[in-house]
Amino acid sequence: MTLLELKEDRPTPKAVYNWRVYTCAAIASFASCMIGYDSAFIGTTLALPSFTAEFNFKAYSADQLALTQANIVSVYQAGAFFGSLFAYGTSYFLGRRKSLLVFVTVFILGAGIMLAASAERGLGPILAGRVLAGIGVGGASNMVPIYISELAPPAIRGRLVGIYELGWQIGGLVGFWINYGVNTTLAPTHSQWLIPFAVQLIPAGMLLIGALWIPESPRWLFSKGHREEAMKVLTWMRNLEPTDIYILEEVQYIEGDLERYRREVGAGFWKPFLALKQPKVMWRFFLGSALFFWQNGSGINAINYYSPTVFKSIGITGTNTSFLTTGIFGVVKTTLTVVWLLWLIDHLGRRRMLFIGAIGGSMCMWFLGAYIKIAGGSNNGTLTPGGIAAIFFFYLWTAFYTPSWNGTPWVLNSEMFDQNTRSLGQASAAASNWFWNFIVSRFTPQMFLTMQYGVYFFFSSLMILSVPFVYFLIPETKGIPLEAMDRLFEYRPVRKANDAIMTELRMQEEEFRNNAGELALRSEKGEATQVEEV
Repeated sequence: MTLLELKEDRPTPKAVYNWRVYTCAAIASFASCMIGYDSAFIGTTLALPSFTAEFNFKAYSADQLALTQANIVSVYQAGAFFGSLFAYGTSYFLGRRKSLLVFVTVFILGAGIMLAASAERGLGPILAGRVLAGIGVGGASNMVPIYISELAPPAIRGRLVGIYELGWQIGGLVGFWINYGVNTTLAPTHSQWLIPFAVQLIPAGMLLIGALWIPESPRWLFSKGHREEAMKVLTWMRNLEPTDIYILEEVQYIEGDLERYRREVGAGFWKPFLALKQPKVMWRFFLGSALFFWQNGSGINAINYYSPTVFKSIGITGTNTSFLTTGIFGVVKTTLTVVWLLWLIDHLGRRRMLFIGAIGGSMCMWFLGAYIKIAGGSNNGTLTPGGIAAIFFFYLWTAFYTPSWNGTPWVLNSEMFDQNTRSLGQASAAASNWFWNFIVSRFTPQMFLTMQYGVYFFFSSLMILSVPFVYFLIPETKGIPLEAMDRLFEYRPVRKANDAIMTELRMQEEEFRNNAGELALRSEKGEATQVEEV
């Protein structure tokens, strides 16, 4: 297998891998740019001298300051938790595309409110605006992975959903660097800290404009009975004629899966909730939510939201130095996300990357905790050789985490549910992500105050515990059509599921094409007989 060779479930025309599917995925991923930016810029903004001076943070005790910072960060996650749940309702009634329009509008409203904050008005507008922005990003984090996975051919589904993660990292990269830029080029005034808040509106505006152009998900249209429109979108997206055997086969998969579900559970807004009575459905909901527990258990959001605190703990002091180190962290994450997107996710697969990331990342966290324990508070603002080694292991941790646990849980959750439970399943998974995100962001400052080096041991322990979870419970999903996920997750043992289902699919595909060929041959013979009779 070459670097970019794809694992296909059936012979796929080259026309399927066209600019349309990539463009739609990229436009939808402007949502992740705004999510990534919002997640990254807030930590360093709270450390800007102009921000701390305007809101008089010097008058706060250490506990009060930790609580205030935690509230500013965590109300965003609280809003995102509810936004991801609201998205199930909008997705069911409005569809994927219109849901994106609703949630980006809510985000823009929240971002605008934040700009009203000042010394006179206090932090109230920032807190209120971040709640609304959180609702917007929560809904978008539900919709975008679903939308992309429903457009994607199976062989590049991981890559396309990976564009969502790439957008997150690009937004994060800008968020990590912007405060270094304003702190080194602008005077410490009201405008200095206001600029990072205003930049949120750029990716949101691009998503708002782009969402007016992209088509609705064809699978959602099929599920609502809009077959003619669904066929039009699907053939446009695949760049094939409606009579092409690839289209006929895909439509057969989609309609067969919808019919099976309607027969077993029924259609309707509340039916997916009733499906939770089925152990196999509930099990997948559990797996999807648990993946985000382990992702947040890596410590990533403690670093994203409180990077200056993290770097201070390993001996990096000074505002600009801390911002610079945080910016390099963003560069490393973005670069490795590109590698993950182009090759690792659809070549090495989901399971293998999660193993590598968990084991390697855990070892790095153990080293960081041990260094801080041994060094204590003795660095006195001077970066020692041990501190340099700690920085190296921090970036090595980033190299293990980014192409594994950073985006892979989003890919898995976008593809593991069937058509009728996909919106609810993704809502459950996204809500789980934001719930654990909230817990981490809310209590990280207090954890660093009380646990110190123990914070790193805590996260490293969780990372290593995720290995048996993945090995025994998560099957490899690369190359499997969405409509075959039921069979994949029912197969035992889990480690052999992908190979078994791919073999099964190839046999079915061969039978389908043989039957199609026989029908075509009979049709030709029938036409020839009619001509002879005439």
